[in-house]
Amino acid sequence: MSQSPAEDGLSGRRFVSAIATLVIAVGMSSLDTSIANTALPTIATDVNASAASSVWVVNAYQLALVVSLLPLASLGEIIGYRRVYIWGLAGFTLASLLCALSWSLPTLTAARVIQGFGASGIMSINTALIRFIYPSRSLGRGVGYNALVVAVSTAIGPTVAAAILSVGSWQWLFAINVPLGVVAFALAVRVLPETAHAAYRFDFGSAVLNAVTFGCLIFGIGEAAHGVSHAVSGTVLGIGLVSGVALVGWQLRLPAPMFPVDLYRRPMFALSSLTAFCSFSAQGLAFVSLPFYFQTVLGLSAVQTGLLLTPWPVMTAVLAPIAGPLSDRYPPAILGGVGLAILCVGLALVAGLPNHPGTFGIVWRMMICGAGFGFFQSPNLKAIMSSAPPDRSGGASGIVATSRLVGQAVGAALVALCFGISMPHGPALALTLGAVFAGTGSLVSFSRLAARPVGQQMQGQVRQIG
Repeated sequence: MSQSPAEDGLSGRRFVSAIATLVIAVGMSSLDTSIANTALPTIATDVNASAASSVWVVNAYQLALVVSLLPLASLGEIIGYRRVYIWGLAGFTLASLLCALSWSLPTLTAARVIQGFGASGIMSINTALIRFIYPSRSLGRGVGYNALVVAVSTAIGPTVAAAILSVGSWQWLFAINVPLGVVAFALAVRVLPETAHAAYRFDFGSAVLNAVTFGCLIFGIGEAAHGVSHAVSGTVLGIGLVSGVALVGWQLRLPAPMFPVDLYRRPMFALSSLTAFCSFSAQGLAFVSLPFYFQTVLGLSAVQTGLLLTPWPVMTAVLAPIAGPLSDRYPPAILGGVGLAILCVGLALVAGLPNHPGTFGIVWRMMICGAGFGFFQSPNLKAIMSSAPPDRSGGASGIVATSRLVGQAVGAALVALCFGISMPHGPALALTLGAVFAGTGSLVSFSRLAARPVGQQMQGQVRQIG
C-alpha cells in the first residue's frame, strides 16, 4: 500500500495498525538497550566468560546501533523510510533468534551486532514515519506516544529482565522478541506508507566518517567508565574527535548531509537537539547511579531497588501522552523548559535525601523526576521534527536517536567519574550533576522562545506541504 504526497497521515484501521507496528518494534529495540545488563552475570556464568568480557554483550549492541543511526536515516530519505524500517525489523527479529540459539560469548556477541544494526533500522527513522502516519495537526500527539514507548521501555528493562529470569533462562530474553517481531513485520508490510525518495545518492564516505566518529566516542566513553587506562580511552576519543572534525567539514559541502549540519543552521533544531542531549545526560546519570545508591548506600535488595525505580517510568507514562497534545497548542519551548525544571528539582531532592529515608520519601521524589521527564520529552520531539522540512525528516529522526544514546553514554561515564571521586558520596554527587544538566537544559529550552517565529513559520510550511 502506498500513500500519495497529497495525503496528510493515515486513517481508520490502517492508522491503528501502523501505530501498532511502531509500538511493538520501538518497544523491543528500546528494551534491548538495557535488558541485557541485568542478565550479564547469568550469561557470563552460562557461557564460561569473565565478567569483563561479558560486557561486550552490551557494547556490541550499542556500538552497532550508534554507528549506523545516521547512515540508515539518510538511506531512509533516499529509498524510503518504510523500506529501511521493514528491513531493520526483519534483521532485529532474526538476530533475536540467533541470540537465543547462541552457545558461546563470540556467537552471542556476533548476533548482538546484527541485532544492533536491525534496531538502528527501526530507531533511526521511527520518528520520521510518525510524521507521515499522523496528520500534521496531531504531530505532537504522535511524538508524545512515541516518547512514552521509548522512555518506559528503556526504564523497565531491568524489571522485565528480572521477571523473565525468575521463570526461565537468559535465552528467553531474546526469544520473546521473535513472535512479537513477526507480528510487527506483518503489519508493517501491509500498512506503512510510502514516502518520497530523495534524488541524491548514499554517501559512503560520510557513513565511514560517521561510524568512526560515533563509534570511537561511545567506545572511548565506555572504556573510561570501566576504568581503562587514560592512554587507551584518550587515544580512542582523540581519533573520534579528529574524525568528527573531518565529518563536519565533509558535510558542509553536501546539499543533504548525513550528519545534518544544514538542520543545525536552524536555531529551533539546534537548541532542541542540545536540550535533548542535556535531558538524556541527566537521565543517564540518574538511572546508573540510583541502583548503586539504593543498594550500596541504603542497603536495599535488588527487588526493592526495582520497585523504587518504578515511579519514574510510571509518571513518564502518565505525563508524556498529556504533554504531546499540549505541544500542538502551546510553544514546546515553554512546555519543555517547565518539564526540565521539574526534573531538576526532583533530582536535587533525591540527591538531598536524608541518611535514613522512608519509602514514601523516595517514591514522591521519583514521581517528580518522572513527571518532569515525561512533560519534557514530547514537546521537544515535536520541536525537533517540526523544525525540519519533510524531506529531511530522516536526518532529524536520526539526531533524535543519536542524542539519546550519546547523552545516556555521557551520563554513565560521569557516574563512574563521580564514584571515583568519592564512592560513599558518589551517587549523591552524580544526582546533583544530573540536576545541573536538567537545569541547563531547561534554560536552553526557554531560550527557544527567541526562535519561535521561525519554528511557527516552519510549522506553517509543513501544513501547506501536507
